[in-house]
Amino acid sequence: MKRRNFIAYSLLFFASLTTITFSPSFASAQNPEKLRFAVTDVQGLEELQRDYEPFRDALAESLGTEIEFFPVADRTAAAVALQSNQVDIVLTGPAEYVVMKAKTDAVPFIAITRPNYRSVIAVHKDSGIQSLGELKGKTIAMSDLGSTSGQLGPTKILVDAGLQPETDIEIKMLGDTDLQAFRYEDVEAWGGSALDYDRFMEAKSLNAEDYPIIETGDLLPSDVFIASSQLDPEYVDEIRDNMMANQDKLIGGIVAVEANEKYKGSTLIEAQDSDYDPIRQAYQAIGVNDFTEFVGE
Repeated sequence: MKRRNFIAYSLLFFASLTTITFSPSFASAQNPEKLRFAVTDVQGLEELQRDYEPFRDALAESLGTEIEFFPVADRTAAAVALQSNQVDIVLTGPAEYVVMKAKTDAVPFIAITRPNYRSVIAVHKDSGIQSLGELKGKTIAMSDLGSTSGQLGPTKILVDAGLQPETDIEIKMLGDTDLQAFRYEDVEAWGGSALDYDRFMEAKSLNAEDYPIIETGDLLPSDVFIASSQLDPEYVDEIRDNMMANQDKLIGGIVAVEANEKYKGSTLIEAQDSDYDPIRQAYQAIGVNDFTEFVGE
């Protein structure tokens, strides 16, 4: 009897070892069967499919996981979706990220660089203005409230030069008409994206010497992929590592669509929250200290 019991208990013991050895780990048990993906500057499912279908295919292949589009209207909707566990990964811009981070516990894990992603300050050739200090008391056009390169970047250039927004210089937020207003001298200076400046000069067949750039800012922080805090951290690390290993395929998927030409020549790099401190400083320069309350686009 004792020998029979010993054999039975031994078999149970080894059976239990086998179950432990081959049971899924906690991290893999928490991995979703599919990842829901959103982009904050693309509205509607149709636009997502049009602009990001090749990227979705490349991401699904790289991760070995189904990727499902989740359309959002803006960064506020994306933040709500993250909080309510409706979306897993969001691609967003630097200004949007800072606001979304303040509203959620989302984790930045991969950034995608943008060549020549910087802001500039330009004036008219006959204005006599040759330095930033000479802009004091003048008017300057910018594009959209909360735009990384269209407001925050040029504002930081002015602040770094010792100019205080709205006291030393009048800023006019003119949206898509900012460069046109600058061209026809409705304002004395313009601040915005270096790429927008180049495209406008080319599209209107204008001579850049007539609209000289007097200051060029540093490269702005990169666009960033952020993950829901409800994903297991080890799984997010796995996503990051696979994306880094397959970045040529992923970048190729993005730039396969003309709408994403801003990413031509881009690379994937690891992202840290501190990379976006210059954006927070620029927000503070325009009087925004509580990012959870900021709703501008």
